[in-house]
Amino acid sequence: MLNRFVPISNFLCGKGQDLTVFAGPCVIESQDQVMRIAEQLKNQVNGISVNLVFKASYDKANRTSGGAYRGPGKSTQERLENGIRILAEVKKTFGLPIMTDVHEPWQAAPVAEICDVLQIPAFLARQTDLLEAVALAAKNYSGRQEKSRAIHVKKGQFMAPEDMRHVLQKLDDFGAENVLLAERGTFFGYGQLVNDMCALVTMREMGVPVVFDATHSAQKPGGQGNASGGSRWKVPFLARAAVAVGVDALFFETHEDPQHALSDGPNMIPVTEMGDLLRRLVVIHQAE
Repeated sequence: MLNRFVPISNFLCGKGQDLTVFAGPCVIESQDQVMRIAEQLKNQVNGISVNLVFKASYDKANRTSGGAYRGPGKSTQERLENGIRILAEVKKTFGLPIMTDVHEPWQAAPVAEICDVLQIPAFLARQTDLLEAVALAAKNYSGRQEKSRAIHVKKGQFMAPEDMRHVLQKLDDFGAENVLLAERGTFFGYGQLVNDMCALVTMREMGVPVVFDATHSAQKPGGQGNASGGSRWKVPFLARAAVAVGVDALFFETHEDPQHALSDGPNMIPVTEMGDLLRRLVVIHQAE
């Protein structure tokens, strides 16, 4: 039975709760980089009524170009091992819950040992074997006490919001308990995403918390020829609209120097701007 209020670490994500904020760099570029951004994020949200979850990917398995940077290692196994080790250090040092992507079924169990939230990328939202592996890993990690890990599924850019009910049904059938759904825009022709804010309402009515992915909603897939582009300036406006409609969480990718980021720089928010942005969004959330 899927929960309307999803426990993450020591807080709940759901209607009437403080906003959950998933934030961090698109990809782990180095341990030092991740530690710096985590520290800055924690400082940025100090005194703001949000619950911060640190997010970073150990492997970007769906880059536009085969030669693009993927993560901290030369092989998928090495990137996974290095990434989990680095994310575990963030958790230990800063006391932050952690979220990262799972791309293949065999990755689910080791990720669940460290991460509080297992994320399924939008392109993989319909992959039944992956959904099953993540559901099982969320329940069966070795340190489990009373609650399962949370599972964050991004709606495919090619999917109608109504179709996410089938994703939820699969996860429910596999015994998942704590699931969040995310909106990250829908393909509109080539290289363009649009957002139907009513999709947030549609998915929220399915009985699980809903997340708005503000930075990927401003992405332009393949927009730079051999890499994705984006329109960073749109992010605050989209985020405000989503919070006004009603969401339980927000997702942002953020970086010290987005212009020189190794992945998704054009749509990432400078980490130094996160505090001001979140203060404005919390005002809207509290008025909902």
